[in-house]
Amino acid sequence: MRLDRFIQGRIPRLSRTRANAIVRACAYHADGRRRRPSERVREGEIVLLVRPPFEEPAAPTSFGIVYDDEAMLVVDKPPGLPVHPSASYHRNTLTFLLRERYPERTPHLAHRLDRETSGVLVCARTLEDERALKRSFERREVEKVYLAIARGRMSTDEGHIDLPLGRPDEGLHLLMEVRSDGAPSRTRYRVVARAAEHTLVALWPETGRQHQLRVHLAALGHPIVGDKLYGPEGPQPFLEHVETGMTPELEARLGHPRQALHAHRLTIAHPRSGEPTELVAPLAPDLVALWAKLGGGTVIDPPERAT
Repeated sequence: MRLDRFIQGRIPRLSRTRANAIVRACAYHADGRRRRPSERVREGEIVLLVRPPFEEPAAPTSFGIVYDDEAMLVVDKPPGLPVHPSASYHRNTLTFLLRERYPERTPHLAHRLDRETSGVLVCARTLEDERALKRSFERREVEKVYLAIARGRMSTDEGHIDLPLGRPDEGLHLLMEVRSDGAPSRTRYRVVARAAEHTLVALWPETGRQHQLRVHLAALGHPIVGDKLYGPEGPQPFLEHVETGMTPELEARLGHPRQALHAHRLTIAHPRSGEPTELVAPLAPDLVALWAKLGGGTVIDPPERAT
C-alpha cells in the first residue's frame, strides 16, 4: 500500500489530498530520512510523523464572570473558546486563561461546554468544592436551561422529546443518532419566540448525553442554525470545515459560523451552604444579532421551566 493511502486509513476523516500533504511535510524513516507519498509500506515498519510547529487557531482571550465567592467561580464562556487543551488548542483555552488570571489558586472546572456553545460554566475554588459540585451533576440535581435558534417555525408551543441516543455503527466517531437500543435521552422544550422561518426555543435537558439537544431538535425536523453535524446536510459541513475552515460559502449554507446554542441558566446547590443558586448568562451577543437579523426582534426571557 502507498504510504499516503496508509496514513489516510489510519487517521479518521482524512482526505487523500490531505494525507498526501501530511506525508510530504511530516513523514520520516526511523533513521531520519524523508519519505515520499508513493513509497510502499511494509509489515513491521515504523512510520514517523513529525508535526512541525504550528500557529494556534485564534480564540477569545477573555470571559465574563457570572458569580464569584470563596467556593465557586461561574464563567460566561464566549463562543469559540475551547474549555480543555487539544491537538489544536493549548494556550487559547479556558483552562489556560484561568491559570493566567488566578495563578495562586486556579479554579477547577466542574463540567464542560463545547467550544462553539456559549454561556454558564461552573468552576470550583477548591478540590472539596469541586467534588461537591460534580456530585450534583452526577446525581442530576442540576437544572440547566439552554437557548437555541432552530430552523423552521416549530408548530407546538412546548413538548417532551424522549428519544434514546447512541453512536452509529459506522461513519464519524463523534456523531450521535437516535437508536432504539441507545441510552435513554429526554429533553423538554418550550418556544420562546418565532420569526418567519426560525424559532427561539428554551431547552431543559433531563439527561446528559453527548450532543443531546442538537440531535433531539434535528430529530424534530428543526436543527440548530449553524450546526455542522446535524443540520440539513448532515456532517458534510463539518468535513468541509476541517479541510478548509469557515469560508463565506460555507457560512452562508450554515446560516451562522457556529451552532446557535447557549447555556442560559443553571441552578445548583451551593457546595458549602447547600442552598439552590441560580446562575444566568444573557444570550450571547452574536446570537442576539442573529435573532434580530432573522426578523425575531428583541430576545424574550425564557420561562422559568417547561411543563
